[in-house]
Amino acid sequence: MGTTYDVRIWSVRQRKDRGQASAELRWKTGDTAHSQTFKTKTLADGRRAELLRALHAGEPFDETTGLPLSELRRQKDVSWYQHSRDYIAMKWPHAPGSTRRTLAEAMATVMPALVKDTKGMAAARVVRAALYGWAFNKNRWQDEPPSDVAKVLDWFEHKSLPVSALADRMHARAALDALTKKLDGATAAGTTIRRKRAIFYNALGYAVDAERLASNPLDQIQWTAPEQVEDAVDPACVPNPRLAVALLDAVRTQSPRGRRLVAFFGCMYYAAARPAEVIGLRREDCDLPRRGWGVLRLRETRPRSGSAWTDTGRPHDKRGLKHRPRKAVRPVPIPPELVALLRWHITAYGIAPDGRLFRTQRGGLIQDTGYGEVWTEARRRALTPEQSASLLAKRPYDLRHAAVSTWLSSGVEPQEVAQRAGHSVAVLFRVYAKCLDGAAATANARIEATLRAAR
Repeated sequence: MGTTYDVRIWSVRQRKDRGQASAELRWKTGDTAHSQTFKTKTLADGRRAELLRALHAGEPFDETTGLPLSELRRQKDVSWYQHSRDYIAMKWPHAPGSTRRTLAEAMATVMPALVKDTKGMAAARVVRAALYGWAFNKNRWQDEPPSDVAKVLDWFEHKSLPVSALADRMHARAALDALTKKLDGATAAGTTIRRKRAIFYNALGYAVDAERLASNPLDQIQWTAPEQVEDAVDPACVPNPRLAVALLDAVRTQSPRGRRLVAFFGCMYYAAARPAEVIGLRREDCDLPRRGWGVLRLRETRPRSGSAWTDTGRPHDKRGLKHRPRKAVRPVPIPPELVALLRWHITAYGIAPDGRLFRTQRGGLIQDTGYGEVWTEARRRALTPEQSASLLAKRPYDLRHAAVSTWLSSGVEPQEVAQRAGHSVAVLFRVYAKCLDGAAATANARIEATLRAAR
């Protein structure tokens, strides 16, 4: 059964049951009959009037319960705070740790905008820590929170708007405005706003599925996010091939830890691999011939999510490739320089028991803090003071940007570059269009040659 507009409501009739007077209200939704008994006719008439108002307003009725849909939703109504936790619980089992963090961050950003009033609300950073770290982290729901955190969560339980209030578009708009801001009040990055809006939209869709809302209010709101900096990679961050090699040399020569990591960074530069892809790289996924080009078959990532967000309690998740099916494999041809580097690394340090090429001196997974320190020292050694103070190669990830930019500048077909980098062609052009080293000069030379031929 579903909903119907075929509703008939009869007059109240009085009854006597075992000497007790009562009044019975009868109505029918579709083919289903309903009745309700009241102690007095006045109460029955009042209930009949409520049903008639809903009928005359053109509201659909639920055939099973016989109730107007608005009344049925009110019975199912919960606070936005509780709905947010229901949403997190629904998403949690199938989400990796990094996604769980993202979900918690989005819901913690929106929550302070969906309260009845702000009287007694704690400071913004205290609120964010309590919501992000406790209210929306399902791994901690069985733990007893500290007293200050418990106080904040109790406040939100009592002050949260009901989900039904979001049918008022102004409440939904207030939540959208909230997710455009960082804690310090500055405007958030465009990618962050889009990601949080998508999560908020999905949470509202879950409210529709749970019959807590009739429709998703964001579909009816004319709202535009603040103008953002585009997603394209800043060319000022991307080292040219000569400088990239100099940085790798600075990694190799700085310390024993650096020598252990030079091939790790080499995979980012020569194969455009993401750090999380290199962390899980195994020997069996590498073709390393004595001469010529080899191949890396990237098939998994080990992103660091934090032990509080994973099911294993370990800092790293084990996942498939980014934006790819779980068992997808991305083969990447690698030049002789990286082949030699990896062969040397295996000879010098061996492989982990599970086949991984890269591990700490104690055998653990490579940590971002560890390789970040090595990279900072490499920049200090390889760059001039002016370059070191700039954005140039600020992050190890910029080696991946350098690889993709080098391939494009070398004239490799965009489809091939996108396949090796694990991008779509559209994303490739949007992100890397400004990083084509010498592209303007090449274009000018081609135009000049055409004009010369015409003359």
